[in-house]
Amino acid sequence: MNPLVSVNLLLFQPQKYLEPCLRAILAQSYDNFELLVMDNNSGDGTPERAEAIIKEAQSSGLKVPFYKIIANKDNLGFAGGHNLALRENRGEIICLVNQDVVLDEDFLAQAVNGFNDKKVGSVQVKILRLKVEDEKLIKTDIIDTTGLVILKNRRIIARGQGRQDQGQFDKAEEVFGVDGALPVYRRAALEDAKIKIGSKEEYLDEDFFMYKEDVDLAWRLRLFGWQALYEPKAVAWHARTAGDSAKTGYLGIIKERLKINKFGKYHSFKNQRLMQIKNEDFRLLWRHFFYFAPKEIASWLYVLLFEHYTWKSIKELVRLAPRAWQKRRLIMERKKAGAEEMKKWFK
Repeated sequence: MNPLVSVNLLLFQPQKYLEPCLRAILAQSYDNFELLVMDNNSGDGTPERAEAIIKEAQSSGLKVPFYKIIANKDNLGFAGGHNLALRENRGEIICLVNQDVVLDEDFLAQAVNGFNDKKVGSVQVKILRLKVEDEKLIKTDIIDTTGLVILKNRRIIARGQGRQDQGQFDKAEEVFGVDGALPVYRRAALEDAKIKIGSKEEYLDEDFFMYKEDVDLAWRLRLFGWQALYEPKAVAWHARTAGDSAKTGYLGIIKERLKINKFGKYHSFKNQRLMQIKNEDFRLLWRHFFYFAPKEIASWLYVLLFEHYTWKSIKELVRLAPRAWQKRRLIMERKKAGAEEMKKWFK
């Protein structure tokens, strides 16, 4: 396989992350790829910096792929920015790169190998933690994620997060879905999973803006019959700023939530509920009632009592819920996987 790969790098005030991220993309051993750099109105000269880095690499003798730099006039968020980029791409395989990610030089070559089976719609790669010390980025052997895990209480965790990489995740296998830090998709799967309402088409749900749109898409791809494959030979490093471990106890969850900024909490709370409206099989949810109900009640009580700044997300949730129900109808009309097929992914 030697398909054209479209690499989409979405930026918003990347600062110290831009150069190492971009240079790692340009240094890939896989040579059949194109690069689209999209800036979400950083307002700090980021598009010009990106252009300068690419030109410098080119002048040093590095073979630079076809590239395009787009400077958005507004911040479209993760979903809107990548949706726009996806409409610009030509590749059979699509790789969405976060600005705080550094790729191994064989990353694309190994990721492409994960698509040998045509049932595979997305590939999850092994992502390790990138540590930031005195403005320097240090690669570690601490696992950032090896795929999304969805629990019976509907909490989403990153598989293996916070654990030392000792080869325990070196087996290629199916996972529930791919993490948004560095997802790799088959173009055909994205086209199949996109939602069209009126004249608007969405791959990632733009009502989410950012946070959990990766899980929403992973869930939809599963419902539409696409597989998500973990490919451990494709390696990268990610400087995660929140969610250091996959803790499941209530005290651990609270400690992790305290690390998330207010902006993240606002979107995460509403997006979790919008995602479930769109994708949930309510028969399966009923089976998991005694897992889901305590967690959901605790979440609402915690927000109402301790996160007054998150209250406005409840108002936004109410406003967006009717559109989520509309999208749900479209999804349920086309889904291929029933409750029995889906239940094995809820841990």
